[in-house]
Amino acid sequence: MTAALLPSHIGCVYLHGFLSSPASTKAQQLIQYFNDHGMANQLAVPTLAFAPDTAIKQAQDAVVALQHTEGITKVFVIGSSLGGYYATYLSQALGIKAVLINPAVAPYALLDKYLGPNQHFYDGQTYVLEMNHIEQLRHLEVDQILRPSDVFLLLQTADETLDYSLACAKYSQCPSWIEAGGNHSFVNFMQRLPMVFHFVCSD
Repeated sequence: MTAALLPSHIGCVYLHGFLSSPASTKAQQLIQYFNDHGMANQLAVPTLAFAPDTAIKQAQDAVVALQHTEGITKVFVIGSSLGGYYATYLSQALGIKAVLINPAVAPYALLDKYLGPNQHFYDGQTYVLEMNHIEQLRHLEVDQILRPSDVFLLLQTADETLDYSLACAKYSQCPSWIEAGGNHSFVNFMQRLPMVFHFVCSD
């Protein structure tokens, strides 16, 4: 099978989830794939700060940086879990396409059980989740998806962390791919790259 390639004028920003990092499985798979296919300059995987206000600025800066990269004329975002929430905001705020992988729909309503210290899955540091972080997330809420055709939803129904039906309802007008089974990490995500690239390239 011929590998799916992204046209050289399109850039991708990958946004990881809560307490995750560019060292996560999907991020590393994407980095390896883009490197292996001579597309390394088309991918950005920023390390997002714990504080949502800082994280969204970092994500937006990564988009803008790619937009100003020589040869890049179009940029889209892929967001997983909390990164999907951020990607939704950026898609609507910046007018770019977004691919959401098992996205968090209303994380400000879900993370209250994590208030207090949390150990990062990758760097081992402890971060303290405070109410102001919850409020920062609330301010990033997109109440209505005004350009649903710009958002592609990827869901697996056996997500052990998030209720997939919430994303089904939130993004009901968006193109979507929903698989029975799987998990929160989205099993076999890389096998879905051809459809992701097709979505991004379509007008």
